[in-house]
Amino acid sequence: MSDLPLRGSDARHSLLLLGAIGLSLVTGVAMVLGPHPLFGLIVGLIPLAAAVALPRPFLLAALFILFSFFRLHEVFPQLMPLKLPLLLALGTLAALGWTLAFRKLRPFWDPAYTPFVVFFLLATVGIFTASNVGNSLGFWKDTYVKIGIMVFALSWSIRTKQDMAWMMRAIIVAGIAVATVALKNKAAGIGLVEGTRVTIGRDIGSMLGDPNDLSLVLLFAVGFSLGMTTTKGLGRLDRVLGASTYVLLILAILATQSRGGLLGIAAVTGVFVAQRIKSKLVLGGVGFIALMALFAVAGVDDRQSGGAHEEGIDESAMGRLHAWKAAIFMALGNPLTGVGIDNFLYNYFDYSDFWDGKNHAVHSTWFGVLGETGLLGFGVFVWMMFVLYRTIHGLSRKTASEDGMSPVLRASANGLLGGFTGFCVSGTFLTQGFTWPIYIILAVAIALRRIVDAELESRKETHS
Repeated sequence: MSDLPLRGSDARHSLLLLGAIGLSLVTGVAMVLGPHPLFGLIVGLIPLAAAVALPRPFLLAALFILFSFFRLHEVFPQLMPLKLPLLLALGTLAALGWTLAFRKLRPFWDPAYTPFVVFFLLATVGIFTASNVGNSLGFWKDTYVKIGIMVFALSWSIRTKQDMAWMMRAIIVAGIAVATVALKNKAAGIGLVEGTRVTIGRDIGSMLGDPNDLSLVLLFAVGFSLGMTTTKGLGRLDRVLGASTYVLLILAILATQSRGGLLGIAAVTGVFVAQRIKSKLVLGGVGFIALMALFAVAGVDDRQSGGAHEEGIDESAMGRLHAWKAAIFMALGNPLTGVGIDNFLYNYFDYSDFWDGKNHAVHSTWFGVLGETGLLGFGVFVWMMFVLYRTIHGLSRKTASEDGMSPVLRASANGLLGGFTGFCVSGTFLTQGFTWPIYIILAVAIALRRIVDAELESRKETHS
């Protein structure tokens, strides 16, 4: 045993851990004697879990992201009574407060925060001028304010290459879980939309009960799986995990029959293929053939909406065109604030020049942001996307050009580039402007830039 004295922070953490173990044992025994032993065991472990997690905000922030975006508690409904997203949100804030108080974590400002904060403030101000304030305020409280907080929490808490590696693995494992359940539902005919399109948790009102939203969740993990698969220098286990996950995700997205998802697959895969095929003509030809093959294998022609049985521009496409036109009218009518977040459906009838007896969702990130935040908000959103692209593209080039750069950092940069590209392309058909994907990409990109810069600075000091 070392005879060196414990430093102050180490001593505090050790005392906290010992106290938590004792409290866990006492609480666990007391609760096991109660009506439900399993519940008692879980409650009894809370103090121990808190002691382990409080000094490590990354752990809680990553778990919160996984449950909030991948909806793991809805994929596995047995977890729903535990209220894990709420507990993880509170735990993340507590861990951030703990580490800030003991100066274990230092906040910083990155230029990429600026357009995000401006856009967040515009969307927030738009609540008070929204057509339906209740809808906007409810969405802001339930989802968007959490996104605003977690962008900072996640980017501040990812501090090392090890954190980045575990973040990639966690996203991939979550993707495996969702894809596996999706394929299981497809095989069993559970929750199918239009008779062929797979969903998850449709009977409990899950977000994944919409095949387009399900494809979006699955698509997010595709870039990271390819990043791990194609990066030399990573361990064999990581590369095999990435390759097998990629195949599983593709099969699950095909089962959703989402055109946005299929375009996203082609875009993400194209980013990695383009790094190996230099001829733009050959790349374009291969991409077109691959995309047509994806549409054929997915059976999009068999869809009841948007299938081959509909003549001319199909009903699904026409619905989108009318919705996009309505979004333009919303922005022109409310150029500074739009109609308010989560207000598109509520305003569709008033701004559409075509009515078939039902409201239509916008099914587009770009038009959704345009209609709900106006011309000003759309301009700021495009600014945010441009800044994010420059950040990710710069990271990809920097990690690829520097000799001896950690393969984890190269895989992360490539995964972010693939994910960003997939978002931009699939955003044509999927509504993602106020949901998690692009904001997770933003937070991870900011953290990665700081880690890469620190690594380069450390190497300069070593060589000097």
